[in-house]
Amino acid sequence: MQSTELQRIIQGIPKTELHLHLEGSFEPELMFEIANRNNITLPYDSIESVKEAYKFNNLQEFLDIYYAGAQVLLHEQDFFDLTWAYLTKVHSENVKHVEGFFDPQTHTERGVAFDVVISGIHRALEKGKKELNISYKLIMSYLRHLSEEDAFKTLEESLPFKDIIDGVGLDSSEIGNPPSKFAKVFKASAAQGYKLVAHAGEEGPADYIWEALDILNVERIDHGNRCLTDEALIKRLVDDKIALTLCPTSNVALKVIQKMEEHPVAKMLDKGIVATIHSDDPAYFGGYMNENYYQTAKALNLSLVQIEQLAINGFEASWLSAASKEKHIKEVKDYFKSL
Repeated sequence: MQSTELQRIIQGIPKTELHLHLEGSFEPELMFEIANRNNITLPYDSIESVKEAYKFNNLQEFLDIYYAGAQVLLHEQDFFDLTWAYLTKVHSENVKHVEGFFDPQTHTERGVAFDVVISGIHRALEKGKKELNISYKLIMSYLRHLSEEDAFKTLEESLPFKDIIDGVGLDSSEIGNPPSKFAKVFKASAAQGYKLVAHAGEEGPADYIWEALDILNVERIDHGNRCLTDEALIKRLVDDKIALTLCPTSNVALKVIQKMEEHPVAKMLDKGIVATIHSDDPAYFGGYMNENYYQTAKALNLSLVQIEQLAINGFEASWLSAASKEKHIKEVKDYFKSL
């Protein structure tokens, strides 16, 4: 299939994004705009020099610049602008539903109040729902390089906003920070009615995926690349229909895989795993949803049936109601029938 034809097909697919860090959608142009507005001097002299810095050798190198960029976010309007920029971008790519992460500790640690962060994000999400027809769920992530005690503080701070937070996740530096480190706070989060997900098996081993499932009791695994090293784990994922939210361009950028042709998503689909693809931190990793679909499909020579399955899996794995899932999945199937 010609590249332009593949891009045209991907553009038209109704999609859901389940693995997206709002702070990771911070484009350099907006970063400079907000830095100027807030009288903050960035350690870069131009937009080009920021883009040049977006070349990483591993997860930690990325996180260092990710946290540096987040320093310019101070006011509710900043968080609104960040979220709104993301929503308008994915609206142009036919994304219908978003389940986005935000990292409160990245901001509260430097004195920005929890309510400032969530109020700006929520206002943009509501605007996106009304004006762009993008439904959403909001996931609060705990930073795994910090202590569980710190995560508990964040859980407490979130309680006044329970009605607008749908779940909790676990992100940041994976190596040396196993899911089991956060067993108590995940149990407490579940008791508050939050749904549970966790990053596992990106740079960390398959054991971390087991821990996320058996100790944290998550219902979805973010990344999960390493699951293919463990046959018993593959069986568990398939039997329990545990979805993986994979992020192909992120995996290449962070050297989780060396090149896109090595991405495991096709093997996962073949084994019956509910594999889905998303953008992770699109401003940093060179691609939003369409680019992730396109680069993956092209490198792995995915069939239209496989591409359709990825789109269906995205809605299946979402936290939408059964009726909404059914409606979106019918739209995906009708779209592929029309090709």
